[in-house]
Amino acid sequence: MGPISEARKARSAEEACFETFLRSKKLKLTGERLAILAAIFQRESHFDAETLHAGLRKDGGDISRATVYRSLDLLVKAGLVRKNSLGSSHANYEAARGNEHHDHLICLGCNAVLEFFRPDLEALQERICDHHGYKLVHHSLQIFGLCPACKDKADESTIRNRVAQLHT
Repeated sequence: MGPISEARKARSAEEACFETFLRSKKLKLTGERLAILAAIFQRESHFDAETLHAGLRKDGGDISRATVYRSLDLLVKAGLVRKNSLGSSHANYEAARGNEHHDHLICLGCNAVLEFFRPDLEALQERICDHHGYKLVHHSLQIFGLCPACKDKADESTIRNRVAQLHT
């Protein structure tokens, strides 16, 4: 199976999942919702609602900002999109691809986000939960710092200010 048919198969699975979710809520899978879903799964990085809306408009879509926000909310509830803050005052999103899990390094200088996965860190978190009698259901790790390009040129007072304003 070639990459195009594999991508189409994956897209079909997402569409089917979204349609099933929407039907359970007595809602329809509209062309606008399909366009939003497709635009999200074409992205490889995190995005906010405004960036998604601007991209859809640039591509010729006449989708309202309100429709984008409502659709994102539905996609999060359907488990197809993950929502997080990444330290900013507004929500950031990413496509939820399978059961993949990762954590984030976030640069306070340039706002770059680096995704990483460490099995030893996952095991440590599970041991911590076991030690305290917790049943691990979900976790999100965000590490804020300065990337290699920013660490030597960042202004300390600006960074302290950014840390004080983090929304995690």
